[in-house]
Amino acid sequence: MADDLPPDAQKRAGKKRGGKSGKVADFRYKRSNQPGKRSGQKSGSKTRGPAPHTAKSGRTTPMGAPRKGEAYAALDLGTNNCRLLIARPSGKDFTVIDAFSRVVKLGEDLATTGRLSDEAMDRALGALMICSDKLRRRNVRLARSVATEACRRAANGPAFIERVHQETGIVLDIISAEEEARLAVLGCHILLEHGEGPAVIFDIGGGSTELVLLEPTGKSGKRVPRILDWQSVPWGVVSLTDTVKREGTGKEARLARYARMREVVSDSFAPFAERIAQAAKSDDIRLLGTSGTVTTLASLHLELPHYDRKAVDGLIVPSHAMRKISSDLSAMSPDERSTLPCIGQDRADLVVAGCAILESILDLWPAEKLGVADRGIREGILRSLMAAERESERSLKALHETRSHSGHQAGNQTGYSAGDGNHSKKGG
Repeated sequence: MADDLPPDAQKRAGKKRGGKSGKVADFRYKRSNQPGKRSGQKSGSKTRGPAPHTAKSGRTTPMGAPRKGEAYAALDLGTNNCRLLIARPSGKDFTVIDAFSRVVKLGEDLATTGRLSDEAMDRALGALMICSDKLRRRNVRLARSVATEACRRAANGPAFIERVHQETGIVLDIISAEEEARLAVLGCHILLEHGEGPAVIFDIGGGSTELVLLEPTGKSGKRVPRILDWQSVPWGVVSLTDTVKREGTGKEARLARYARMREVVSDSFAPFAERIAQAAKSDDIRLLGTSGTVTTLASLHLELPHYDRKAVDGLIVPSHAMRKISSDLSAMSPDERSTLPCIGQDRADLVVAGCAILESILDLWPAEKLGVADRGIREGILRSLMAAERESERSLKALHETRSHSGHQAGNQTGYSAGDGNHSKKGG
């Protein structure tokens, strides 16, 4: 199946805390009509935090065909951002009805302390409270909420997940890097440029970067391509920025720091680069990136006065143009970068680390063009939820048809027995 991933031969520290559970929360984000008691809650049990997980009737509604007006939700708590997407099915696709994104810097100083700071957790909780409110108000039927590298790596990650549950009612699933890569591919593969050669999709996050090698898909990019190989490295825009410290303020010092970043990332990519070296020599190789780094650089390439998702999502940019922008940004001071449209104060420092990661990717996969995707994990989650629902509906339908057929056969057999003289007639 296209969603399958090979076993991770490169065992990474922290993976044991992020399993490929695939669990979802079959919640209706509405308050119960039974005051003080949550749906499905045992008598005498303790209620913790808001109760967004109940149906309007006050009891959990089993999963089945979605009702009119009901929505699906995907929440992604990353190392730098908290993002929510709420959508309704539209054929085999979906229509977004609400979205939320906030920079929370959950992984701030994690690289040096190994823990989530109190300030970072408070920022994330503030954003998650807003998400919780949206989930209730939007008649969400089925949701999945995931946490990635920061919570995978932090010693107090599981404790933070429990605190989120208590204070917001949201159940976060700490997913593995493997699952993160799979969801990213599922969410954005449709934007891969058509071609006959192999492709790489990458996701530059706040705390990690995932690289995925995909089989050649031919001229049709509609089906999810099979994953041939993948790797995750613990370098994202936050973790790399915090690890490679500044040593001076001048231009030479900035360029030297950028070179160190490139070296750190390239060393981590080396095993994957070696494994895909032969594929990288193929004709018509393709490259697609999903992250704030590539969308920001694409905005600069288009010289947009402010970010425009419609202009960026699905854009194809010459790789050399992205390299040029990366090189220029690495030489600028933070103040100079902060004045550029689509960067601002929040990304002024982090974007340099993203550029270093991007250039290292272009080194190992020298595609002439780079596809840009403003979509990824959240869209992958939504597609997974809806696909699971469709499969469940097909299974229920098949089961119903089987039972109906069996009942019909049983009815025929009963009728035959009743007419063979072995049973008395009604009414004598």
